[in-house]
Amino acid sequence: MVKEYNDMNDILYKEESYKIIGLCMEVHNNLGAGFLEIVYKDALEYEFKKAIIPYDREKRYEVNYKGIILPHQFYADFVVLDKIILEVKSVQGIADEFVAQAINYLKVSGNRLALITNFGELKLNYKRIIL
Repeated sequence: MVKEYNDMNDILYKEESYKIIGLCMEVHNNLGAGFLEIVYKDALEYEFKKAIIPYDREKRYEVNYKGIILPHQFYADFVVLDKIILEVKSVQGIADEFVAQAINYLKVSGNRLALITNFGELKLNYKRIIL
């Protein structure tokens, strides 16, 4: 079952999510909208290091299909605290295909929570995906 919502009450990894979204807001408040995704990723990496929050950037996941590993892998933008996938976007809005991508990352990683953050709007926009 997949849940998609932005309610910060009674949620999976509430404190951790709050901290991650807070750092994303810090980046957005300083850079604004309009940069390429890579710029926001670099800024987030700086903020994670500064806050001493463990993360992996561009973490690779293999896809197991009927007992074989497929030749193409997934690369999650960030895996924070070894349990939360953070996808960074810089587009007009969070499209359904980004939600589907996050669901796939959750499936192959075994994690339960993904955050999709969009820096391409005047105000930071995000979605929480729970599997």
